[in-house]
Amino acid sequence: MAAIGSGPGGLKIFSGTSHPELAQLIARRLGLPLGSSSITVLPSGELSVTFHESVREADVYIVATASSEETGTNGSLMELCIMAHTLRIASARRITAVVPHFPYARQDKKDKSRAPITAKLVANMMVRAAGIDHVITMDLHASQIQGFFDIPVDKYALLPHPIPPSVHVKLTLVFCSQQYVFLIPQAHPTSTLTTSAAMGREIKNAVIVSPDAGGAKRASSMATALDLSFALFHKERKKANEIARMVLVGDVKGKVAILIDDMADTCGTLSLAAKHLLAGGAKSVLALVTHGILSGPALRVLNESKIERLIVTNSIPQRGHKDGCAKVKEIDVSHVLAEAVRRSYYGESVSALFSQVPYTEASDALISPTLSPRAP
Repeated sequence: MAAIGSGPGGLKIFSGTSHPELAQLIARRLGLPLGSSSITVLPSGELSVTFHESVREADVYIVATASSEETGTNGSLMELCIMAHTLRIASARRITAVVPHFPYARQDKKDKSRAPITAKLVANMMVRAAGIDHVITMDLHASQIQGFFDIPVDKYALLPHPIPPSVHVKLTLVFCSQQYVFLIPQAHPTSTLTTSAAMGREIKNAVIVSPDAGGAKRASSMATALDLSFALFHKERKKANEIARMVLVGDVKGKVAILIDDMADTCGTLSLAAKHLLAGGAKSVLALVTHGILSGPALRVLNESKIERLIVTNSIPQRGHKDGCAKVKEIDVSHVLAEAVRRSYYGESVSALFSQVPYTEASDALISPTLSPRAP
């Protein structure tokens, strides 16, 4: 069998400056070198992109994510669009954007007068302006964002809904030295994070909780698959990132509460939810989210909160977050993205990813410290 990327033009992976560590992990899992390119910030503030190798007739994948501390959402988006445009006029055969955390995903509808639908604008920029042919992403804030595109969009979910009933999923909460330690088994669906524990076999005493009604489908599917009870919060906001009121619906008394969500930004919702859960009689509170944005006061809020552990993926760089808060635990999803790239390149079905590729904890040993941010 020919080596991956050995066809006409081959497969090439390039990275913006938003998450070069993830790009390198993906390339390494595929047995490929990361493509050579550079992004320079000119004195005027404009970006200059240069590719240092031929991309003619190549199947090219660009790794870029939103909400990175290093680059920021707007900078990352412009990098992606300029890189894709450069590749298009350099005769790349196909251009795929690997965007684990989609930019402006929360601005997906017109929820008040004169409000923009910025997620739709981003989709138009990526496809019509930049010439991107295919998008790979994870856990979109709203599924309708896929409909904003006229190209294939592969959306991988950390917690699929519905979870396939044939899949045997275990949720264990391992209790050690007064702290929950999360273990990820090797045989379970790639998009179902399982965590667990021998706290006197308390797994059946857990409850899956959605912090808002929007995530109810995600959380209830997981609760059903694990044969656990389910609860949710009714949430009212004064404005973005500011909650006016939360009402708990469901019984959590005497149980380990596991909060499930697609993202954690300022952690205000999770912190307030944990407070209400403990007031409602929960024994302890854990949280599992796909995108750990953790902006602004998030680390302080998390440190002061009653949440014992926050598990996030490396869809966004987490090194600084882990340094600032010992409660943050990172799970590596480069397995999933690398296999998605491989299957896309060979034209294979990607549905098997939901039952065969395991998650592992992100390892610093796999990440090169030599990857540098864009040049000033």
